[in-house]
Amino acid sequence: MKRNLFITTICCLLLITCKTPSRLYTSESEKELIRQLDSILKEGNLLYKYEKSAWIASDLALKNPIIEAEYNGYFTYEEDGVIKVIILGTAHQTSIAEYIFENNFQIPKSVKIEKRELSDREKMLIYIRKKILENIQSNRYEITVPEGYGLNLVLLPFENKYKLYIITGATKPNVIPFGNDYIFIADQNGNIESWQKTPPRFRTLPEGMRVTEITRTHLTDDPLITATDICTFMLYAPLHGLEAFSVLCRTGLRLRYSLKENTITIGNIFR
Repeated sequence: MKRNLFITTICCLLLITCKTPSRLYTSESEKELIRQLDSILKEGNLLYKYEKSAWIASDLALKNPIIEAEYNGYFTYEEDGVIKVIILGTAHQTSIAEYIFENNFQIPKSVKIEKRELSDREKMLIYIRKKILENIQSNRYEITVPEGYGLNLVLLPFENKYKLYIITGATKPNVIPFGNDYIFIADQNGNIESWQKTPPRFRTLPEGMRVTEITRTHLTDDPLITATDICTFMLYAPLHGLEAFSVLCRTGLRLRYSLKENTITIGNIFR
């Protein structure tokens, strides 16, 4: 008989829920913390929308023999409140299919299978991604890909700059691929200004056990939960029946993300 193990984390002091930032607090540091976590939660949700849309669209595209014959990768971007995944063809600067996602990221809102030239905005975004990747290669940044894993690219425009996320994905079963993610900040011409890597923190779930919550530590690196933490958990948790995860921070805080509520709550490790 398979053994059932329920791992739950009890936060001894729940102070803040990021979903309700309007609540009043007397501490300026708490206000700043909730502002940071709000921003992280928002970015994590956006990364999830990009990644989940790409998963679904590329799977659908490769199941279509007409698209598969000319499939040359994909590009994902946000426009007018929706996420678009365009399937690139072998012909130069050509899209052969377009998948649009809005509220439901399990299935596209609309699908258009036709050859067309890329729009000016699509050409520009793809060019910027290419330039950042060229700069990464020429400057010999150490990008590692563990065996059995892959890397996914997400380009996010912000202000007059760009963020290129390189997120590790898993093909192995029972693995939550936390960490080994990269973020490059580039100017409007694709020149890298700064970068950061989160170390690998892959979690292998035990077979034959039911695990609903997991806990990790950020005691020596990132001071807070990260946007890629949230994105990765949103992608992989439903595959394994996970409901939440907590991060123990070097500041003494316990940050707990709930998948169902899509919120981050804050507790104290020592109380």
